[in-house]
Amino acid sequence: SIAFYRDLLGFELVSQWESAQPYLRTVVGFPEAELRIALLRLPGAAAGVSGHHLELLEYRAPRGARGDPRTCNPGNAHVAFMVHDLNQAYDELRAKGVRFKSAPVEITHGRNRGAKAVYFLDPDEITLELVEPAPRRG
Repeated sequence: SIAFYRDLLGFELVSQWESAQPYLRTVVGFPEAELRIALLRLPGAAAGVSGHHLELLEYRAPRGARGDPRTCNPGNAHVAFMVHDLNQAYDELRAKGVRFKSAPVEITHGRNRGAKAVYFLDPDEITLELVEPAPRRG
């Protein structure tokens, strides 16, 4: 997943490590937890105190079971990224083999009317979204 977010989406890897610290095991609620952790940031974007925008976790223990990742299922979520040119981003990522759920769609109703959006999948089947804001109305 690190390569996907770094090489295809343009994130920078801030740091990565493995941890089985007692505090972490308490936080995640698994007494036997062993995690591989990666912190990533978007170049040029303010990252706050932590210095990163995205945290990726891989549980080495306990090993989880793959669930149904569809966004219609309770508990599933997605992450949205704003882009300036959705069609260009879509074309570039599609050419690199990224799997999309559709072509870009214009939002026709509601507060985001005039914006464009598209869902795509990361290597772990997590749904991501690209959004191009609507043109400013004068």
